[in-house]
Amino acid sequence: MRSLLLVLLTWLAAVAAPALAQSGPVASVASPDGRVRIDVTIDGEGWAQYAVSRDGKPLIAPSRLGFQFTDQDGFGRNSRFVAAETASVDTSWDQPWGERKTVTDRHNELLVRLISPGASDALNDAPADRPIAIRFRAFDNGIGFRYEFAARADGQPWRIADELTEFVIAAPGQAWWIPAGDWNRYEYLYHDGPIDQVSAAHTPMTVKLADGTHLAFHEAALVDYAGMWLKRMDGQRFRATLSPSSRGAKVERTGAFTTPWRSIRIADSAAGLYDNDLELNLNEPNRLGDVSWFTPHKYVGVWWEMHLETKSWASGPKHGATNDNVRRHIDFAANHGFRGVLVEGWNKGWDGNWFGNGRDFDFVQSTPDFDLPDLAAYARQHGVRLIGHHETGGNIAKYESQLGAALDLYARHGVDAVKTGYVADAGGIIAPGDAPGEQRMEWHDGQRMAQHHLRVVQEAAARRIAVNPHEPIKDTGLRRTYPNWVSREGARGGEYQAWGTPGNGPSHAPTLVFTRMLAGPMDYTPGILSLKGRGGRDLESTLARELALYVVLYSPIQMVADLIENLEAHPRELAFIEKVPTDWEESRTLLGEVGQLAVIARKDRNGPDWYIGGVTDETAHEAAIDLSFLPRGSRWRAHVWRDGDSADYRTEARHQIVIEQKAVTAGDTMNIRMAPGGGFAIRLERLDR
Repeated sequence: MRSLLLVLLTWLAAVAAPALAQSGPVASVASPDGRVRIDVTIDGEGWAQYAVSRDGKPLIAPSRLGFQFTDQDGFGRNSRFVAAETASVDTSWDQPWGERKTVTDRHNELLVRLISPGASDALNDAPADRPIAIRFRAFDNGIGFRYEFAARADGQPWRIADELTEFVIAAPGQAWWIPAGDWNRYEYLYHDGPIDQVSAAHTPMTVKLADGTHLAFHEAALVDYAGMWLKRMDGQRFRATLSPSSRGAKVERTGAFTTPWRSIRIADSAAGLYDNDLELNLNEPNRLGDVSWFTPHKYVGVWWEMHLETKSWASGPKHGATNDNVRRHIDFAANHGFRGVLVEGWNKGWDGNWFGNGRDFDFVQSTPDFDLPDLAAYARQHGVRLIGHHETGGNIAKYESQLGAALDLYARHGVDAVKTGYVADAGGIIAPGDAPGEQRMEWHDGQRMAQHHLRVVQEAAARRIAVNPHEPIKDTGLRRTYPNWVSREGARGGEYQAWGTPGNGPSHAPTLVFTRMLAGPMDYTPGILSLKGRGGRDLESTLARELALYVVLYSPIQMVADLIENLEAHPRELAFIEKVPTDWEESRTLLGEVGQLAVIARKDRNGPDWYIGGVTDETAHEAAIDLSFLPRGSRWRAHVWRDGDSADYRTEARHQIVIEQKAVTAGDTMNIRMAPGGGFAIRLERLDR
């Protein structure tokens, strides 16, 4: 009996040996400063896993890596380690426009090669091995990793049902997130609560661990792939789930390809999360070459009056996009140095039901009361450019059928920027099918829309046109590769302040800085100096805060959104908006707590001046602004727009503003009170040049 038991144990050990031999660490990589470490392991079941630590403290506990497919066995169990390769990068590159001119890229790289067994052949019990590689990059301020697929041996497409990538957050903490898979795309106020109470979240998702460490989960280089949602499975274990597709497989790719990077920013503070170029560094370099034809700028537009319902997108007596009204906006823009005039509602298709429909839109035919050639020429004569608008109502089948002609029309008339729109409920994108007349319903962040947005950007670049999509796919840093993709919406923007209760609320802006703004520029549309919305509704803001938004919420294009008459009624505040740049040499977050306050300093790329903006939540804050970032020994005049002593977003005192000047030096600290729901803006004018 004893000998039989010994034989049995020996046989079990032999059978288990291949899996057990793979158990434990197989490769590791550390950041250049040695603090951040990625460990790759294969567990006893053959699952590849990764873990992330900083200073030896776990941040991401062992988390599985893998895939499910619609037509073959997944990548998961019984994976085998083949080899590992390492590399290092220490370089820098310049942005043609951005929050800062020069971006530093320092990282160490680990490429792990694995073999995953495939399905058994019907005539042969031996499974077909399939190679897959996972590339990790460790930065001092975060990590990224992506999967790299070889072409299928049978020549068939890879049909991905879902990712099995996990993110197991190692310590308890607080999360800020918006729901994924719900009807309103990305346009939600942020939830704030324990990590283990998140459901399904869009990225970026930001967390603050109990020891103060901040993490932000996102992705980079989302090309020809479905957007990633984070689904909490249990406790603090999240799994990637991909945006759906009408075709069953969420992603279908033929040949060799790489997935988007999965990224995690790591910082000691909220400020450190924002001052971080991780996703930009994970994108490919500029493919367009010289893009000096794009000029960062501010613009006005035929827009806010429609949200106030004093004008309409539809034709008729309230039509906003008329020749006279557009000329009035062109004149105002020219008089105040604003380069652009956005015109919405200029083309046919706005009458009737266009929301989530878009079948009647025509992108080359204007309404009878709008003369595109004449107005474009009038604008150029006054040093202004029209900004085009293509609202699709979510119907990309119609838009793609006219895309070339529509962009050619703009190019002929010097319209070198276009705002696109995809107003439809999530899952309501109308895409062309395989047969004539067939349509398919897709999600705003599915693979089909990733393909669509990149096609629009590339077609526009060929005509030297910049693109600013609303109701977009999320930003993943592709502005580095395609610098004409200048901004986008992709969050709850300024128009919510017009419509009614709830508005955006004071905590929204200091939350956006450390969540949505980690993805990239946002066309928030600030500048409502009247502080009034539809029907005279009071905005949840102060006058000084409206100015601060031009510094705090970055975009290389910034709208001056209020009505002309309201802007003209505030000449002192308008003077700041006229002066504030939209392109920066350097940016620094001076103070920050997610959802509470954000104070950011930015240096003009085209001059010596610095600008500082600050916003707060519903609570008043005293901001101590350390000016030691200025050149040593330099002298400055601070032009300050701050909340009045009694200012409060909840009362008529929201209009109180103090405008003052004071002399400061690089060694000074400026103390400025931000009212409840308030803020401030500062222009630092250098005196010793």
